[in-house]
Amino acid sequence: MTRSTFPDWIYDGSEIPDPLGHGERAVKFLKMLRHPKSGKPFQLDLWQERIVRRIYGPRHENGTRVVKTVVILVPRGNRKTSLAAALEALHTVGPERVPGGEVITSASDRKQARIAYEELRGLLTAHPKIAPHIRCLDYRNRITFPKERSFCEAISADAGTQHGRTPVFVLADELHAWKKRELWDVLRSGLVKTPGSLLVVATTAGRGQENVAWEIVDDARKIARGEVDDPSILPVLFEADRDCDWQDEEVWFKVNPGLRHGYPDIEGLRQLAKEGARRIGDREAFRQLNLNIWLDHATDPFVEMPVYDEGAGTVDLADLEATQAPCWLGVDLSSNNDLTAVVAAWRDGQDGYQVHPWFFCPEETLQIRQDLAGVPYVTWSEDGHIIPTQGNVVDFRAVEDQIRELCARFNVREIAFDPHLARNMLNDLLEDGFPAVEFRQGWVSMAPAVKELERAIVGRRFRHGGHPVLRWNFANIEVRTDSAGNRAFHKGKSKDKIDGAVAAAMAVARAAADEGGLATSADWFTDDMFIA
Repeated sequence: MTRSTFPDWIYDGSEIPDPLGHGERAVKFLKMLRHPKSGKPFQLDLWQERIVRRIYGPRHENGTRVVKTVVILVPRGNRKTSLAAALEALHTVGPERVPGGEVITSASDRKQARIAYEELRGLLTAHPKIAPHIRCLDYRNRITFPKERSFCEAISADAGTQHGRTPVFVLADELHAWKKRELWDVLRSGLVKTPGSLLVVATTAGRGQENVAWEIVDDARKIARGEVDDPSILPVLFEADRDCDWQDEEVWFKVNPGLRHGYPDIEGLRQLAKEGARRIGDREAFRQLNLNIWLDHATDPFVEMPVYDEGAGTVDLADLEATQAPCWLGVDLSSNNDLTAVVAAWRDGQDGYQVHPWFFCPEETLQIRQDLAGVPYVTWSEDGHIIPTQGNVVDFRAVEDQIRELCARFNVREIAFDPHLARNMLNDLLEDGFPAVEFRQGWVSMAPAVKELERAIVGRRFRHGGHPVLRWNFANIEVRTDSAGNRAFHKGKSKDKIDGAVAAAMAVARAAADEGGLATSADWFTDDMFIA
């Protein structure tokens, strides 16, 4: 059984080492701060205090701090931004400050960055002994402490590059919302310039796995489960299981550490849950934002992606080529805005399949598509997961050359084309004797293909090798259902691509229909669905 990532150490009363007293010093400073509206002492509840002590207490033998990175994953309404702002105060004017220290608040956009800035500004200006010694340059989103030349500045991921930064503390606020990773990379590289620097990631759960937030949180999970030994990273992960009873209030209290202290509002959560029971969009938002369940892109997914991920075993192309196992190709040619996908499918036993995709994208548009979609097109291209073609539109000649090469390598029985955009290529291949067929994209043909593909995935009989672009395509799928219960693919968002999944369904459908040897007892596949 997979070990839990829940931070039990926050509640078990275990001793947190503090040989130099820096943990106690940090807690005393934070409790000295004042709430900007009430003037009362800053509310540092036990779960927050334990986190602070765990960050600043443990030390190496040479006295340096053990923790370099903190990953806080907590649902909305649990005052994570307030805690993060208090930590910024600790490094700007508090005992963790250093002369000339640069404290950075970073967020996805200016509005979000300003929220954390206002939290810090309120804490500092509310304290009568601190306020006279700071300068608030609101037009620059900067607070300075002239005596030590230290300052805190709020910047956003949409503000261009920030090269030259040398921060001693960085708050990456709501990392799941960052569409680009450039600022992340710049700040990470800047932190290593200064000994004793600290990075705090404070975020709620996001969607999809093609982003920097997923990488950081998933790495923190491995550390929390003991799969990776890295004491420099402190995981603080409050997240519910994907298959939990999302309406169970015990689950709410477990993953919302502030609930036992009065925040977020329990009645507000109950109202959101009632609405979620009636509307799927509200349900998914509740699961993501209030229970911290990391979701896939689609709000009504084709299949659960953890089930899909079980098929990540290796697809050995060299062995398939050597054995000349029967192969079927599905081809989905793109318009200017989509990916072009060629997916090969092989039968895997009597009722399973293994597939491998080839994706094509215009080389000149890789960066543009990456910026628009927020997924790593450039990296995928560099890693060989996308084949870049010259120009700003997909070069269909390169696609056709790839298909011909695949037919030379493998025992290709059929090449199934979505006839839209494919007429010329299909005719050229037919003239040269290649087994090209049309695969119509209507309900009659796609519904049974979708059903067979779903059966294979849910039955853990669909092996895809963990190809990242194909996974992204599958995660983007939403389904439409007609009055007869037939299902078909469509995009949840216009920027999210599903071309590889469509091509995979086509290839699997033709593999299933080969010589009447269906991998299922259903009688969906008939010859009149296809035109040779």
